[in-house]
Amino acid sequence: MNEPLRIGIAGLGTVGASVARLLHSKSNSLTHKCGRPITVTGVTARDRAKDRGFDMTGIEWFDTPTELAASDNIDVFVELVGGENGAAFDSIHAALENGRHVVTANKALLAKHGLELAVIAEKKGLILNYEAAVAGGIPIIKTMRESLAANEPSRVYGILNGTANYILTRMERDEISFEECLADAQRLGYAEADPTFDVEGQDTAHKLAILTSLAFGTKVAADEIYIEGISNITLADIHAARELGYRIKLLGVALRTATGIEQRVHPTMVPLGSMIGQVDSVTNAVAIEADTVGSLLLSGPGAGGNATASAVIGDIADIAKSQPGRQEAPVFGRPAHELEPYQRAEISSHAGGYFIRLTVHDRTGVFASLAGHMANNGISLASIVQHGSSKDGSTDTKTVVLVTHETTESDISNALEAVLGDGHLVSKPQVIRIEPAG
Repeated sequence: MNEPLRIGIAGLGTVGASVARLLHSKSNSLTHKCGRPITVTGVTARDRAKDRGFDMTGIEWFDTPTELAASDNIDVFVELVGGENGAAFDSIHAALENGRHVVTANKALLAKHGLELAVIAEKKGLILNYEAAVAGGIPIIKTMRESLAANEPSRVYGILNGTANYILTRMERDEISFEECLADAQRLGYAEADPTFDVEGQDTAHKLAILTSLAFGTKVAADEIYIEGISNITLADIHAARELGYRIKLLGVALRTATGIEQRVHPTMVPLGSMIGQVDSVTNAVAIEADTVGSLLLSGPGAGGNATASAVIGDIADIAKSQPGRQEAPVFGRPAHELEPYQRAEISSHAGGYFIRLTVHDRTGVFASLAGHMANNGISLASIVQHGSSKDGSTDTKTVVLVTHETTESDISNALEAVLGDGHLVSKPQVIRIEPAG
């Protein structure tokens, strides 16, 4: 039998402990599938005394991730510490420099340092796998990096954050506010005490940056993403969307345009009957549009101990089955030195349909003003709906909802600036993009 593949795990939280338990409980099955045993030989974590639910007998304890990464007693370093710098970066860097393959679930680190680490891994003929970094248990990285080699993607988009999707689902289903939903999500463990990273879109942006590089062969550019969160979404928006046949989702979207690559994260209207519109609660989904295969949608659990551990172990299994001395798939689908510089498309040139909710004074001339400014900026309206009073119950205001045909971001901005100048608006307009979705 081939020599065992020796694993070092840095971080024994929910995911790390699940990885260790599954490697033990499924050892026979993994040996048959991979052609060699897989054993955990080293670990490190903050608290040595904590019970993680697996037998530590025969496993060496290391005081720091970097010490574990440099150990001669491991073949694969599994980083589950988290964070874009510090111990996570230092230990992965040390593992690669010392000739160890790496598996990580760290999207923030890859978004910031992925190119640098890919260069080291490919130069040394090592494998850097990161399936668990994007969309949890969904095998989206392997699909894009390997299975779609005959394809040139034109658009990649998806629901990449379970916390945001849970909140939007609850708002629609239970008719409760963003604040109430967020409190419930925190109580149930779906949201952190500080939820900003999830609800304001940064987590989705890190994942999108990785998918963009895989899709279009560009250098990872997490700092070049247009980001809006969901904290300003109200029940009025949820209700209006449903009346018009839409549902609101926080999407990450990347597509190639004539002027560059468009990357954006924002609340989005998707058709009620679309597949991605049916993805609820903490579930994630990623859609790919490509020239050869057409459209694909992969959906599944985006987080959680077992789902993420499944992706990590899949990466480990790929390393166990790899042939020594043979170069595996490049980290980002093509050799790191061949990745193209990222060219950002201007968000002002983004073309598509828009949902616009306006609270206006109930007086003569408002509708004429709205229609005139839209027409003056070349904006064609697909529908216009008005309600007798605004969401606060005032009798001297109205809520007006506009849905446009395809237009540009700059035209929408110019039209709304002109409407604002007429003095008809009571509050800031709510503008949500409409994304065509299968």
